[in-house]
Amino acid sequence: MKRVAGLPPKARASFTRGRCVRGTYAPSDQAKEITKSCSFTKPSRVLARFSVERGPGTTDLLLRGFSFRLGSDGQRSEIFTQSAPVHFARTLDQMLAFLRARIPGPDGKPDVEKVEAFSAANPETLHQANYIAAHPPPASFACTTYWGVHAFPATNSKGETRFIKFKVTPVGEQATQPEAAAGAKPAEFLHDDLESRIAARDMRFSVMALLDRPGDPVMDVTIRWPDEAGREAVRLGTIVITGVEANDACDEPVFNPATLAEGIGHPSDEMFAARRAAYAISQTRRR
Repeated sequence: MKRVAGLPPKARASFTRGRCVRGTYAPSDQAKEITKSCSFTKPSRVLARFSVERGPGTTDLLLRGFSFRLGSDGQRSEIFTQSAPVHFARTLDQMLAFLRARIPGPDGKPDVEKVEAFSAANPETLHQANYIAAHPPPASFACTTYWGVHAFPATNSKGETRFIKFKVTPVGEQATQPEAAAGAKPAEFLHDDLESRIAARDMRFSVMALLDRPGDPVMDVTIRWPDEAGREAVRLGTIVITGVEANDACDEPVFNPATLAEGIGHPSDEMFAARRAAYAISQTRRR
């Protein structure tokens, strides 16, 4: 990933440019119907990070990230969401092949024929880029909708378990028009907009649980569930962003999406298993 993006050794491999923020989480009355996890059923402080991938041009077609940590010690959950509802690879081997096809050659550019051949043989690896192209996000982190691409087994207080996907939606924010950002550097505009909004007022996001149906493809993160956009969702709670933190605060302690309080289980897809190890490795190498 670093070779493809031309990143230095100590940089993050993905979602390189970000802002660390703080806030609070308040559960809804419905949260306990979905999960017994104290992270989602009890109020807590929140540490979060808004981020964007590194890339050329404007941020219109670059993936954005929103990671957040809920709960206290022993009952902590760390969730990563992004501005597209699917990942770009189904398995770790496919992800590695996707990246290798895009490693720049001596001229600093990837081999177009190699990329096209890989895409033709692996059409599902284009789903994420196609979604972003068809649904460019607004010119603000605060107005972006974020998805968790994995299917998490959630168990409620009655012992009932079902799969859910996380969806985080903005509340009451109006996006700055893209032309207002024309004179600014892409990432700088997003970060400046974020800080100015937080300075003016609290920012709110609804944490939603999309509920599964029989036969949903819970092992494939490159495709959405059937009628996912229109199906039933339950509001687990509200995240309120109240201030900006030093970026170092989001590096200690280590953020890892495998950290989940009882009541939210680990997804069983291959990409989640790979992420569990990769986050810790990335953290070690950045130090």
